[in-house]
Amino acid sequence: MIPAKANRKEPIPHDTVTYALRNRIERCFAKLKCSRRLATRYDKTSASYLGFIHIAAARLWTNQFVNRA
Repeated sequence: MIPAKANRKEPIPHDTVTYALRNRIERCFAKLKCSRRLATRYDKTSASYLGFIHIAAARLWTNQFVNRA
């Protein structure tokens, strides 16, 4: 559930932990879709598409360990 605006008269309760996790997942999908091959789905078989998803996810994961000065 997306939280209500701050200026709403009657705020709707929401779970902040679930919202934070949802936001993290959505940002991950946005980063994965930067790979043109994933966004346009060039692969014909589901196995090769899943394999490229694993490669793209591993590339995102390894970028966390690189020291960028």
